[in-house]
Amino acid sequence: MVNSQLVQKESKLKTIAVDLLFDLIAGIAFGVSVNVFTAPNHIAPGGVTGFATLMNYIFGVPIGLMSFMINVPLLLSGVKILGKEFFVKTFKSVVIINFSVDVIVPFITQGYVYQGEKMMAGLMGGVLMGTCIGLVLQRGSTSGGLDIVGRMVKKQMPQFSIGKIMFTGDFTILVVSMLVYKNIESGLNGLICIFVSSKIVDYLLYGMEKGMMLYVVSDKAEEIATAIMSNIVRGATLLNAEGAYSHDPKKVVLCAIRDHQYPGVKRLVKQIDPNAFMMVNDTHDILGSGFNDINAD
Repeated sequence: MVNSQLVQKESKLKTIAVDLLFDLIAGIAFGVSVNVFTAPNHIAPGGVTGFATLMNYIFGVPIGLMSFMINVPLLLSGVKILGKEFFVKTFKSVVIINFSVDVIVPFITQGYVYQGEKMMAGLMGGVLMGTCIGLVLQRGSTSGGLDIVGRMVKKQMPQFSIGKIMFTGDFTILVVSMLVYKNIESGLNGLICIFVSSKIVDYLLYGMEKGMMLYVVSDKAEEIATAIMSNIVRGATLLNAEGAYSHDPKKVVLCAIRDHQYPGVKRLVKQIDPNAFMMVNDTHDILGSGFNDINAD
């Protein structure tokens, strides 16, 4: 019993230590993004950080401090809705990240700023910002900002997606940044930063195993499945189904493929059964034979 409690305590301490390490690395990445690439080049990368960047430009308020002052009320207002665990984890991440933006990174970089192409500043800013967000999300936390607002609104009004809520906030900041900086380029580079950041987050969370999930409803389902397995060299599963109107028994082919294999599968289905009904979904992080090992960390 005592040994079990010690193991649990050690495991908990290890988890906390790893969380703090991830937060620190994420904070440094975020700080470099803001201090070296985006803010000096008049790029407001959407959300709370973008707003804080504009406030820094207008009033000289430190970006990290401004972000922290916005995030804390958001977190406090969302405790009941999102839970205490989410509050604690996110508060920890917000403190470390914004401290890194205002203190750690300026000390490390000693005032160095990127002065090359502004488009490259937006690109690199997005890479580093996405790295920060992705690392934090991997540990079950967030970097705060519009993600908190999105989650709260989603809880109260499920009909609104988090993505649309965040896009609305980001778009508003981009428009305001063009007015504040008095040029369209700032908004366009901010858009590049946001786009690249989202792609980096997807990569860190889902890896490169992006693919497609196919559902093929056909009277020749078995023939189609055999053709996919022999010609495309992908596994297939036959599902039993029933027509809702006719109540006739049907077979549905279920198959996961890589993006570049889709044209070949489409040709096969068309050749075997021109009347087949096919649905295609994008998928992420496909685990199992032929893709990522499901037992891998």
